[in-house]
Amino acid sequence: MIVGVPKEVKADEYRVAITPAGVRELTAAGHTVHVEQGAGVGSSIPDADFLATGAEILEDPDDIWAGSDLILGVKEPIAEEYPRLGLRKDQVLFTYLHLAASLPCTEALIAAGNTAIAYETVRLADNSLPLLTPMSEVAGRMAPLMGAHHLMRPGGGRGVLVCGVPGVRCAKVVILGAGVAGMAAATLAVGMHSEVFILDRNLERLRQVDHHFRGALETVASSTHAIEETCVDADIVIGAVLVVGAKAPKLVSDELVARMRPGSVLVDISVDQGGCFESTRPTTHSDPTFEVSGSVFYCVANMPGAVPHSSTHALVNATLPYVLNIANHGWRDAVRLDAALAEGVNVVDGTVVYEPVAAAHRLASRPLASVLD
Repeated sequence: MIVGVPKEVKADEYRVAITPAGVRELTAAGHTVHVEQGAGVGSSIPDADFLATGAEILEDPDDIWAGSDLILGVKEPIAEEYPRLGLRKDQVLFTYLHLAASLPCTEALIAAGNTAIAYETVRLADNSLPLLTPMSEVAGRMAPLMGAHHLMRPGGGRGVLVCGVPGVRCAKVVILGAGVAGMAAATLAVGMHSEVFILDRNLERLRQVDHHFRGALETVASSTHAIEETCVDADIVIGAVLVVGAKAPKLVSDELVARMRPGSVLVDISVDQGGCFESTRPTTHSDPTFEVSGSVFYCVANMPGAVPHSSTHALVNATLPYVLNIANHGWRDAVRLDAALAEGVNVVDGTVVYEPVAAAHRLASRPLASVLD
């Protein structure tokens, strides 16, 4: 199989979908790997490193898209890439898609008539998300750091030192969601000696969190009242809510933000899925924040892209076994052999086969099994 790795074109996205180690695994299995020139530079991986492990470097991204059976990406295609989606029929796109938050991307993939498999909906039997987890860990660990930076006066905040000093209180950090990203955020926030509250609807999960942190934070059963009560005097609020494959619920209203302290900071990790704050809109690393009622919103849609060397290696460590499965067996047999990978298939031959995406956009859908027969 020919595996193509184009350079990411989304604003401030520096990750790449393969590493030299991944190239070596694929070429050793008999596959050809085409990497776009300069695709790894942002992740501190020069073309020479890809060449040394067997990749072919191509200059024109159209050649990558038109000549590959399997396209590996990091972020979802953006408008300038939509015409490339149909350059080759029977092609498989394997990347983060977050289609429930983007009707235009969904429509472009439907029009292309190929197969789109989303990293973020690949799901194991225990409901864990093996290809979303590493980036959730990165974004979760970044969130308190970004919150702390923007809480300082030069960052637009109210001028609070997140860890406090003797005689002066530390920052209050509220984390909505106790999943992978929420736990990663809590680990950093606790380590920064802030006052941490974490909210979740799952009481058993809160028991696990309480045991893990041994009283170093407060666990709160999530409800509309609890969210308002904990957020209204928070210095930093981190949205880490995930509904797999679907839009995130809106948990923090503009009315609540208006009652928060001026200069408080809200970091929405859920922005890829539409965000869990009412006024969330995607921002970039170049222009990461905007103001709502005197509070600072940080809603960068590719947070791990700020640390691309770490993120690229963490991502490929997780995706490579699935990439090899698709390359070795073809996508149809690969998903027959692996129920987790089957959960990742979102679009096939112009039809949505992942129900949460269809529901988000009120589109027709078919069961995946019906297109595998």
